[in-house]
Amino acid sequence: MLDAAAVVALYTVAVQTDRRTAATLGAVAAALLTASSIIWLPNHVFHIGVLLPINYVAVAVAVGDAVRNQRALLLQERRRTREAELSRESEARRQVREERVRIARELHDVVAHHITLVNAQSGVAHHLLRTDPERAYQALAGIKETSRAALDELRATVGLLRADDEPESLQPVPAFAEVDGLLESFRAAGLDVRLTRRGVAGPLTGPADLAAYRIVQEALTNASKHGTEPRAEVELTYDDRTLTVTVTNPAASGRSGPGTGHGLIGMRERAEAAGGHFAATLKASGFFVITAVVPVGPS
Repeated sequence: MLDAAAVVALYTVAVQTDRRTAATLGAVAAALLTASSIIWLPNHVFHIGVLLPINYVAVAVAVGDAVRNQRALLLQERRRTREAELSRESEARRQVREERVRIARELHDVVAHHITLVNAQSGVAHHLLRTDPERAYQALAGIKETSRAALDELRATVGLLRADDEPESLQPVPAFAEVDGLLESFRAAGLDVRLTRRGVAGPLTGPADLAAYRIVQEALTNASKHGTEPRAEVELTYDDRTLTVTVTNPAASGRSGPGTGHGLIGMRERAEAAGGHFAATLKASGFFVITAVVPVGPS
């Protein structure tokens, strides 16, 4: 009974404490149990049975240590699983936030651009409806085309929110190669846009392609809404590594049209997301200048 009680006690100590403490107590217990065996069996000092308590001690300590290690490993594994799950949830929330901001930016650009054009064209049609019906008819045709393009882009953007098992939208993403058509749409809405190209045009990287298009779009939209005169200048300067987009329009510090104020923020985010940078300045000469630099290179 003494040996059984000692084994249980040593096993408990090995499970509850560290390995060094368990080994120390096991050595002390082995010495005491061996000494007690010698005392109780004085005529069998060199008998193998005298060393039997050492085996009990070694087994108890080893099993207890193994159980403690197993419990520690299971606890560590559970902790790692919890941390990994929290990390996945955090990453998922971050991706959702980024996607929500990206879609909101796309919706802002599409709606602000096309609604501004529709507003300008409807004003022209209303003004000319009685005096020049032919030009009013042309303005109304422009409204129809602009609203159709707005619906197509909105459908493509909102399509990003559909379930994964639904077919993807076939509406192409606007590309900077279509910038001439973009400028023509503003001209049709009454904004006098002048375009200047410098350097040799090179291919834009994937993110920079859409970013440059949207920046020109938003800058001209702002010029239409907030400018003191219906005119703007767009300058595209290419070098070996970058495309610099500069949009200039007459402006005044005290004049501000309707809007949310997110246009400049969106342009800055687009330029930086594409690996470039952005600046907007109101000059003392009465001109608002937007400058965006995006990388040129292989897609």
